[in-house]
Amino acid sequence: AVIMPHNLFLHSEIIQSRQFNTQDPSVMKRQLRYEFLDTLLSMGIGWMINSAMILLAASVFFAHGIEVTELEQAEELLRPLIGPAAGTIFAIALLFAGFASSATAGMAGASIFAGMFGESYDMKDFHTRLGLALTYIPALLLIVFVTDSFQALLISQMFLSLQLPITIFLQLYMTSSRKVMGQYANHTYTNVLLWGIGIVVTVMNIYLLIVG
Repeated sequence: AVIMPHNLFLHSEIIQSRQFNTQDPSVMKRQLRYEFLDTLLSMGIGWMINSAMILLAASVFFAHGIEVTELEQAEELLRPLIGPAAGTIFAIALLFAGFASSATAGMAGASIFAGMFGESYDMKDFHTRLGLALTYIPALLLIVFVTDSFQALLISQMFLSLQLPITIFLQLYMTSSRKVMGQYANHTYTNVLLWGIGIVVTVMNIYLLIVG
């Protein structure tokens, strides 16, 4: 998946699940710094990988006027480099990518749902398990009723893309709130920058939805 907005919540939950001492300002400052670095590193690596995928696809398919109509065409990216084994290697890579995406999506959905009830991620808790089910059931229905894997990929990315602005503005609202963040709420200049980025991303999503 190129777009994984729910992971923004997951990385925050991973740090907060340590149940650190929120009464000690020095502990809070240290943990928030770890959370920032964790998110920056993970999102940065994800951005580099996804950018590489898009650039490779553009150089192989778009530059040569090849219309992509099925997922299996991705094998063509690897064949010039690794030969006949490209199909097998791509299949294994796709399988493990699916495992990783499914695990993180489930954990993110469960932690978000549990958080709505003021609880931390805990698979022994009912709300965590319910959040996990609510995350996996739509994905399972998509697999069952959409037989074309390429179309399923497009549909899933479309919904994730539509959900991205919601994630951005929800997090901007929470991180700007003194009630939620206290002294750690965003500064005015930070809000201006982040809201500007959020608006640009939203406009781009709307444009792609119209032209797509």
